[in-house]
Formats: sequence, C-alpha cells, structure tokens
Amino acid sequence: MSAAVNTTAAGMAAAPRRRGRGGPGGGRSWVAYLVAIVIIGLTVVPLLFVILGGFRTNPELNSDPAALVPKHWVWSNYGTVLTDPKFWRNIFNSVLIAVVATGIAVGVGSMAAYALSRYSFRGREAFYSFFTIGLLFPIGVAALPLFLLMHDLHMLEHWWGVAIPESAFSLPATIVILRPFMRAIPGEIEDAAMLDGAGRLGFFWRILLPLSRPALITVGILAFVTSWNAYLLPLLAFNDQNNFTLPLGVANFQTQYTQDTAKILAFTGLSMVPALAFLAIAERRIVGGLTGAVKG
Repeated sequence: MSAAVNTTAAGMAAAPRRRGRGGPGGGRSWVAYLVAIVIIGLTVVPLLFVILGGFRTNPELNSDPAALVPKHWVWSNYGTVLTDPKFWRNIFNSVLIAVVATGIAVGVGSMAAYALSRYSFRGREAFYSFFTIGLLFPIGVAALPLFLLMHDLHMLEHWWGVAIPESAFSLPATIVILRPFMRAIPGEIEDAAMLDGAGRLGFFWRILLPLSRPALITVGILAFVTSWNAYLLPLLAFNDQNNFTLPLGVANFQTQYTQDTAKILAFTGLSMVPALAFLAIAERRIVGGLTGAVKG
C-alpha cells in the first residue's frame, strides 16, 4: 500500500510539471515572446538602418540599399553634420521650446489637477471630461485657426509662439494622469496639514506636489518628448531658418542635400539620438508614474 501511495504522490508531483511544459499557458508565453521579437525587430531595424546608413557612401547605398552593415565605414558624414552650426542651432531651439512648453504644461496642469481632484464643485466631472476629450483632438484640425490667432497676436517667428500652443496641447494628458494620482492621496494627510496651519496653497506646494513627484516626472517627460518631436506647430510659426527646431531642420537638410542620401541619414540619425537617450534614461520613471496614476 505504501508503494501505491508513493506512486500516486510521484504522479501528482509530476503532473504540474507536464502541464507547465505543454499546457495552454506555455503556448501563450511563446506567442507573446514571438510577438515581442517581431515588434522589436520592426522598431530597431529601421533605426539601425538609418544610423548605420550614415556611415556608408552614396555609391554603396545605390548599389546595395538593403544592406545593413557598411562595407567601408565613412565618418565624414557625421563629421560634416556635427560641425554644421545650423544643426546645433536647431538643437538649441528645440531644447528651449521643449523646456518652456514642459514647464507651462506641468505647472498649469498640476494646478488644474489639484482643483479637479481635491475640490468638490458643480461641473467638476464635466470639466474633467472636457480635458479627456482633448486627448482625441488632433492638432491638424486647429492648424488654420491657430495660425490666424498666432498672426493676430504677433506670435509668429517667436519661440514662445510655439511653446505656448504646445503646452496647451499637452495639458489634457497632464491632467488625465495627475488627477487620479492626486485623488488617491488620503484626505487625512490634508486634514492634518490644515490642523498644523497649512492652507490650501501650502498643502498643494509643500505636501501634494512632493507626494506626486512620480506622476509629475512622467507628465514632464511626455510633454518634453511631445514638444521635441512636434513638426506642424513650428512649421506654421517659423519661416526663418535660424528659428527652426530639429524636425524642421531635418526636413530642410533633406531639401538642400537631396542627392546626398548618406549625409541625410547621418543628420536624421543624430537628430534621433537625444530623444532616444532621454526616453531610455527616463523609461522607469514613465512606467512608475503611469502605474501610480492607474492605481489612483
């Protein structure tokens, strides 16, 4: 009888292992890995093609355009771009506009999220729904009226004429992320702050903002990257090449060097490096902030 019991126990112990190897869960995991590999390939291979293409020559690109690794590494393409003052001017303009737009979006958005999360007033949910609908509003629809408004306010050919509208288009995402995060902070903390003599503004500045730091970093990163990659608004506002941002600089460079494909790839590759490096460094911050917002 003991032998039968031992055999049954051994079979029960082996059963989970067999199910783990061939069960439906294992199949789903392989499919998930396969999909992830395909997505990574579709994302990384074009980036590598652009970056490595800048090290190739134009005859090599014309003879074998699908090749990924250069036969002869040419550094002059990147050297020409890095020594071009226009390239660094484009980066400076992009950084300036992105920093200002991010500051305005995070500052105004945090105050709006505070009011929509900690105050009770008639129409609060309607206001929040209004900002939520703003996520679905494409900037292309507002191109013509926005251009006319910028012209009437003398905002064309000025960096703040681009930074302010970009911050406005970043407000919906900022408020949608910050509001649930701030709403999840216990009311007992606010009551204790009020008993200690802190007013509404003191609670917001000294307690709520520090506790909301992960979400603030997340919305700041999203607003910065959105402004950095913006193309339509700078295109509407700028005609002077000295005011061009990096996306406009890439398009202008492609127009000037239409026949020099290798140099265009080098310029495009260098223009992607700041945004990719910024996102790679801040990836965990984005995930942490969004996770806290969903939990809230």
